[in-house]
Amino acid sequence: MKIQTNRLTIVSCTQEIVTTALKNDYQVGPHISSYLEQLKKDPTLLGWGPWFVMYNEQFIGDIGFKGKPNQENTVEVGYGIIPIAQGKGYATEAVGELIRWSFTTGKVDKIIAECLVTNVPSIRVLDKLGMKQTYQNLDMLFWELQR
Repeated sequence: MKIQTNRLTIVSCTQEIVTTALKNDYQVGPHISSYLEQLKKDPTLLGWGPWFVMYNEQFIGDIGFKGKPNQENTVEVGYGIIPIAQGKGYATEAVGELIRWSFTTGKVDKIIAECLVTNVPSIRVLDKLGMKQTYQNLDMLFWELQR
């Protein structure tokens, strides 16, 4: 699956795209390997895990969901952009498109997220996306966005 924005290409995680990312020196985290193992067992996970973000055919980050929608039609979103590409609005653009995609599936009514209270860039991204803080637990902020 692929989503195209004005500046970005966002591609759902498959073994093929991971191989391409590795060939392009993108550092793949352990969450990617774990997801690929789960995807082998359950192909319906496609789209509900990591997606890669590319700018001018360069891998600049990965974003995605932490699993399929639950019984309340809720999914959690997470994201990370490589340091050299931060501060350019890529996270906001990519996560915003992924949220729009999820709402069009008819399976999602609410998106949740969390970040550290000290993570000002992530707070800005979530604010720009229209997410609302629901509560704070120690050093974490929790967010949600209703469809």
